[in-house]
Amino acid sequence: MIGTVLIVLLVLMIIGGLPAWPHSRSWGYYPSGLAGTLLIVLVLMMLLGRF
Repeated sequence: MIGTVLIVLLVLMIIGGLPAWPHSRSWGYYPSGLAGTLLIVLVLMMLLGRF
């Protein structure tokens, strides 16, 4: 259950971190890239049964 909640939160962070707004264009893809990396690690841990 908590794994599903974490995945949903990370997906929302990825969407929110996309450089679509004028004030965040200088950030590049760093915020969404970090959240995407965390999402991949979390999914791999869930598939391997470590979470």
